[in-house]
Amino acid sequence: MAAFTDRMAPVLLLWLAVCLTGSLAVDRGNFKTCDQSAFCKRQRALKPGESPYRALLETMELTNTRLTLQLKNDKNKVRLLLELYRLQGNITRVKINELKPLKPRYEVPDVLVREPPTEPLSLLSRDENGVVLSLGAESQRVIVSAQPFRLDIMEGRDVLMSLNSRGLLAFEHLRIRKDTFSYLITSAFASVWNIVQSVFSRQADGEPEDANLDNEEEAVVSEKDEEGMWEEMFKSFSDSKPNGPSAIGLDFSLPGVEHVYGIPEHADSLRLKTTENGDPYRLYNLDVFQYELHNPMALYGSVPVMLAHNAQRTTGIFWLNAAETWVDISSNTAGKTVFGKMLDYVQGSSEIPQTDVHWISESGIIDVFIMLGPTPKDVFAQYASLTGTQTFPPLAALAYHQCRWNYNDQDDVQSVDEGFDEHDIPLDFIWLDIEHTDGKRYFTWDANKFATPKEMLQGRLDKKRKMVAIVDPHIKVDSSYKVHSEIQSQGYYTKKKEGGDYEGWCWPGNVGYPDFTREDMRAWWARMFAYDKYEGSMENLYTWNDMNEPSVFNGPEVTMHKDAKHGDWEHRDLHNIYGFYVQMATSEGLIQRSGGVERPFVLTRAFFAGSQRYGAVWTGDNAAEWGHLKISIPMCLSLGLVGIAFCGADVGGFFKSPSSELLVRWYQTGAYQPFFRAHAHLDTPRREPWLFGPENTALIREAVRQRYTLLPYWYQQFYHTYRTGHPVMRPLWVEYPQDPATYALDDAFLIGGDLLVHPVTEEGATGVTAYLPGKEEVWFDVHTFQRHNGAQNLYIPVTMSSIPVFQRGGSIIPKKLRVRRSSTCMEHDPYTLYVALSRQRAAEGELYIDDGHTFNFEKKEFIHRRLSFANNILSSVNLAPDAQFSTRSFVERILILGASKPTKVTLKTADGKTSQLEFEFNSTTSVLTLRNPGMNAGTDWTMMLQ
Repeated sequence: MAAFTDRMAPVLLLWLAVCLTGSLAVDRGNFKTCDQSAFCKRQRALKPGESPYRALLETMELTNTRLTLQLKNDKNKVRLLLELYRLQGNITRVKINELKPLKPRYEVPDVLVREPPTEPLSLLSRDENGVVLSLGAESQRVIVSAQPFRLDIMEGRDVLMSLNSRGLLAFEHLRIRKDTFSYLITSAFASVWNIVQSVFSRQADGEPEDANLDNEEEAVVSEKDEEGMWEEMFKSFSDSKPNGPSAIGLDFSLPGVEHVYGIPEHADSLRLKTTENGDPYRLYNLDVFQYELHNPMALYGSVPVMLAHNAQRTTGIFWLNAAETWVDISSNTAGKTVFGKMLDYVQGSSEIPQTDVHWISESGIIDVFIMLGPTPKDVFAQYASLTGTQTFPPLAALAYHQCRWNYNDQDDVQSVDEGFDEHDIPLDFIWLDIEHTDGKRYFTWDANKFATPKEMLQGRLDKKRKMVAIVDPHIKVDSSYKVHSEIQSQGYYTKKKEGGDYEGWCWPGNVGYPDFTREDMRAWWARMFAYDKYEGSMENLYTWNDMNEPSVFNGPEVTMHKDAKHGDWEHRDLHNIYGFYVQMATSEGLIQRSGGVERPFVLTRAFFAGSQRYGAVWTGDNAAEWGHLKISIPMCLSLGLVGIAFCGADVGGFFKSPSSELLVRWYQTGAYQPFFRAHAHLDTPRREPWLFGPENTALIREAVRQRYTLLPYWYQQFYHTYRTGHPVMRPLWVEYPQDPATYALDDAFLIGGDLLVHPVTEEGATGVTAYLPGKEEVWFDVHTFQRHNGAQNLYIPVTMSSIPVFQRGGSIIPKKLRVRRSSTCMEHDPYTLYVALSRQRAAEGELYIDDGHTFNFEKKEFIHRRLSFANNILSSVNLAPDAQFSTRSFVERILILGASKPTKVTLKTADGKTSQLEFEFNSTTSVLTLRNPGMNAGTDWTMMLQ
């Protein structure tokens, strides 16, 4: 019978998954709306302009590092404690908590890389209406108004941001339920104590006994319970809410702002929409099977960070809360047409554009970081100082990945590997989904299909290729399964509200969910990746964490019950950080197994603020539809804006079967996105690149080869984001912040600052119109070298082979044109430099080289050089003279775009030798080609054109 159950479990689970998802399409009925989420409904019902909170200025305390101040709710008499900090780097932190909570409220740990360093606050003025504090730089100050409480951040006469200007601050205090014995005893005691206290107080002051009670000492006023405060039903699921209502909310006003971005993950446009006529954007990590496009439903990950931008300034809001969160957005210009805005201008309308944002979370405290820019890159640096930067991946991880649910066995893996060689398509990784395991028992192998995993891995290693195996965080409940037995015996599973291990259904059948919020559990998990623990693994096997929202097939909204317990905390308090901890532990395991030498590669589906420190993210279970191809661009752009630079989408779409045209266009798009992986559902036909006919194979081959030629540039960009926090794949407005034409664009993007990509994402397209930004810029088509002026919409005729990509004038981009079967095979190959000239400035670029896979770069073992072309001199200068590394690669070719024909070209190398170089000049394209200059890529040299 047990064997029969094991055989039937996958069938039953697949049936359950299909039922949950409406026959391979998202069933919205499985997921809450704001009206179905009691706390969201309560907070959204608050009326602007009726704030009950006032600041008790007499309680203010100001030290060198912080201001504290009590806030009082005049309706229920509950007091809150406001803390305000000025942080280094032009950041202001605001914390609000109950002054005397019934029990501690959850504060998110482990996301901040350190306790943020503070800078001095100083008092500028104070009266009965409020206080004014200096924030130091450029006349920045904070104004705290007393009644109603309001906080304004100003620079000069300009209001940069206001908090509680609409009066939507709400803080549901923890309380004892009214219908309990504890409540009756507590209420009676409080009443007697208040009477005694007031009598003695009046007698001491000589007051008559019937004098009015001192309102400042009144007990908390009991509030009417509303539906959903102490128990909530959704479908057949009950949420017991033992702590009662605990929601928080706060509004932010952004004067002068019409464009806001961020708060991923949503399958929506880059520019966030107003939400007044629908649901707010929801942040709640969920397993949403084949998600819909263009709606604010929650998806797999949550990063509670929003950026606001106009031509004068970029700012950011980081709402550090890991509970279910909703974000309402409104604007006084929403719905106005361009003509309407022009009419306002002509008529002299004085209305200043403003965006208002209302953040609502189910529990925890208010802990918000206000990043004041003023430039986009300043905001990126500010956020990186708080949560860290994107981990620097192994170079191979930036190459091409081939995945499927599932490659059937070792012979299938071998066949796919050989297929790439046979069709001359480079490949670095082959992936294995859940079927490679022994009955979905992670850290194991199917004894029949993958009997000799080391032999399989060694075969890939011999070709300088790698593999990825999935390790999900749900553990099959099976006493003979060592992983389960150890977790259970150590007490590491998440618990039910009543005690005992929390169990649910996922791919293996009945499963437990390790409590990754525990440091000791994460340490145990990390040890499981050691080669002697994870039998069959080798150094070229990396990891994929899926289903880590966590996904619970028979749970409410296909996830964990909110009243499950993680030690003293409910799951509701920390739901959105669960996947963050899974990837953290996995990444640490891959580092430990090599003794801290090798960089890890871990892909995760669920994520939170700070997940960038641990690996890559993909956009989840998309579909083979043109809309899903298009939406992959703004989805990855949004992630990049909030620190997660290593993003990609399943090439070809996970569900359904793409047409050959869609598949080709998806490869062409994916080749220019940070994470480049093809993936497919097990019910779809096989779709390796050579299965769609020779013509389409050639088109896909070319797209993948373009990716490999640009790996030096990709690697350099990831080193840069590791150091700075700047996104790799970025919206045009990041580089052209004063150009309003870029603010809403999300069908094109920049890689770094120098490559502009406008993929073809329309079915049957014969042309695209690309916006080339920058009034003084020139852009060169990377395929034809044709030059185009900036600040124009350029129509580009396209065929199936077209991938519109442009290099910015004034840049130098390194490539490797000798494409081999894997990136590691290209390690010592020579470079070709593409120098794109500008009329306005010198051309500049960088070249970064290290060993491509270890942490030795942190020991200064790398090459980092500045390439520049000015006054007809091209040079390579060392940017890291204290670093030591050598390379066998040399420069074999230089192309100078937009050049004039020289009479001679002279090369001077580091040893002082000079030589005359041969060159070719194409007068039609104005391209100068210098062949075989031969200098080592890691040395100083100069080249003079005369």
